[in-house]
Amino acid sequence: MKSASVLRAVLVLAGVAIAAACSDTGARPGVLLTAADTADQTLIQVRHIITRDGVQKSLVEADTAYYYEGSQTFELLVVTVTFYDKDGAPTSTLTSNEGTYQTMTGVMEGRGKVVVRSADGTRTLKSEQLHYDPGKNEISSEVFYTYDQGSNHLEGDGFTSDPAFQRMQTANARGRADEGIVLPGQ
Repeated sequence: MKSASVLRAVLVLAGVAIAAACSDTGARPGVLLTAADTADQTLIQVRHIITRDGVQKSLVEADTAYYYEGSQTFELLVVTVTFYDKDGAPTSTLTSNEGTYQTMTGVMEGRGKVVVRSADGTRTLKSEQLHYDPGKNEISSEVFYTYDQGSNHLEGDGFTSDPAFQRMQTANARGRADEGIVLPGQ
């Protein structure tokens, strides 16, 4: 009888161990989801014209765009955005490695080697990140940037400006003006 009790206990323990082993998920290889895997739509060679009251405000172009319906957001690769003034004339062009465009607000962000050039080619701004808010009609960054206009050079740790570079405010400005005037922060 004692051997039957021991056998029964061993079988119960073995059954519990087998049941636990079956429900154990164990170590599984990680799965890396990319934008292409989770996007609701993938678009190639995108051109999106943004207007306000019938006047073109910007033209967004990208090699690839991933659209997410839930957030109504596009993630863009190899981006060019052309900005226009109130009359529809180009003011500046932005290029970047990637970016985000939120369709509900029109807010855009460029990331990776962001370059903005004025339409006349006389002013250039460079940064690793740039934010555009159409409601305020301004571009801004909270990271290091450089701004060049002719032989004038300005750099800082963040800025806010209109897309035409007419009203620019900067954080920790430093640089040199054409006439040799020392700028703030020098």
